[in-house]
Amino acid sequence: MSITLVQKLKQFERQIVFLRWGSTAEYGKIKYVGIDFVEFEVLDIDTMEYTETVIINHQIILEMVAGGYDISRIIAEYSSKLSPEQK
Repeated sequence: MSITLVQKLKQFERQIVFLRWGSTAEYGKIKYVGIDFVEFEVLDIDTMEYTETVIINHQIILEMVAGGYDISRIIAEYSSKLSPEQK
């Protein structure tokens, strides 16, 4: 039995990732994975604030990175911007 992209993306819901789709690539959080779409909150890495929510057809997703140095750095920077109540 093979795992589909949607099933794999579902494992990363509510996590910060790097996502490349079409001609766009952004850091952000996978908010929700539906049957044929991904709801993705784009994170502005300069301000560490979510700037927009994008609905992406899962068929045009080219790459998703969930770990590594860059992701760890983004998570650390984002976490340092949270107030004590948000943590």
